[in-house]
Amino acid sequence: MLAVARGKDPAAEKKAERGKGTFEELATRYVEEHAKKHNKSWRQADALVRRHALPRWGKLQAATITRPDIKTMMAGIEAPIVANQTLAAVSAVFAWAAKEELVTVNPCRGIDRNATKSRERVLADSEIPQFWSAFDDAGLVAGSALRMILLSGQRPGEVAHMRREHIADGWWTLPGGPVPSLSWLGTKNGESHRVWLSAPVQAILAEMGDGATGFVFAGSRGRAVVKLDVAMRSVCTKLGAERATPHDLRRTFSTTVTGLGFGRDALNRVTNHKEGGIASVYDRFGYSDENKRVMEAVAARIMSLVEGRTNEKIVQLRR
Repeated sequence: MLAVARGKDPAAEKKAERGKGTFEELATRYVEEHAKKHNKSWRQADALVRRHALPRWGKLQAATITRPDIKTMMAGIEAPIVANQTLAAVSAVFAWAAKEELVTVNPCRGIDRNATKSRERVLADSEIPQFWSAFDDAGLVAGSALRMILLSGQRPGEVAHMRREHIADGWWTLPGGPVPSLSWLGTKNGESHRVWLSAPVQAILAEMGDGATGFVFAGSRGRAVVKLDVAMRSVCTKLGAERATPHDLRRTFSTTVTGLGFGRDALNRVTNHKEGGIASVYDRFGYSDENKRVMEAVAARIMSLVEGRTNEKIVQLRR
């Protein structure tokens, strides 16, 4: 009663004592018991925890980690965005542990994130052929995946996990929900999506083989390609170019869509950007023909830059 009067929770503390363990054990339990089942991006978050948190606290008792420890970790991460992402990943571990009564508090709660501004990086027309050529140095698989992102405008993680089973009649169908048997994590917004594969994209897929199953962009062990961001950093270093990420390739595609006059609605449709609002609830028209035109026109524009055919005009035909 005295402990309760002092603001403590003896019952929770006893439960936390029973679940006592190192932060490394706690982080592993979080991944196995929760993240893999509920978080599509668990691999990315887990990688951040293992890179920035485990070297510091892996052998420490999880319950002894404090707010100053969290702040020191963030201060030691050079990139502000990465520090923010790591904070979120570590906070998720502690939030789950607190819910399971393995710790009493989440030391990340209330810690301010670094101020950042949204990225605006888009490849200039003059950069597109340079990057396209430099993708060869990333290797066949990673280089082809990066070209696919640029030509299709889809999310890098979804391109990396592209499955041959999801390709039919020139369309790539992305199931909204996870398909565990195929190691498909689902789309970011949970919405199923269909992407028309333009002629240049079809050429890339042909180079990757013609199997009926498996990841299109697979490594030597048949797993989905990884570290596309590392490949992009290497490309930028070689070219002496401003930093660009795989997501910036998606942004370049999107800017090309609107630059060709197709409009924001078309952009949202072909990139599976959830619009929301009452219109998205009642408008179920597929726009297949329109989406085909968008994808082919954007790919043609990008390839004209790659091949130096910049004097060509691309005229939009509308019904």
